[in-house]
Amino acid sequence: MPANNRRKKMITFNIEITDTFNGESNYSWVKRDQLTTKKPSRRAIVQKAKAWAGFTGIRCDVDRHDSFIIIKPRGLCQILFINIEY
Repeated sequence: MPANNRRKKMITFNIEITDTFNGESNYSWVKRDQLTTKKPSRRAIVQKAKAWAGFTGIRCDVDRHDSFIIIKPRGLCQILFINIEY
């Protein structure tokens, strides 16, 4: 089958954003959602999650652990968790 006729597998990932206190997640409020993308790269997943959270254009520290990603925007007391389902 030619490469252009193959269907790309949808990647599903769960995200949640919450506030922080002393640099640790606080969970005094939390917002959760599930997103999908056809792009298999972690960069595409991070960009989509940042757009969902409203962090586009904000510098963030990103920690990657296998299928789990943590995004900490600089200057904000919030944290974003991404859990990728393969």
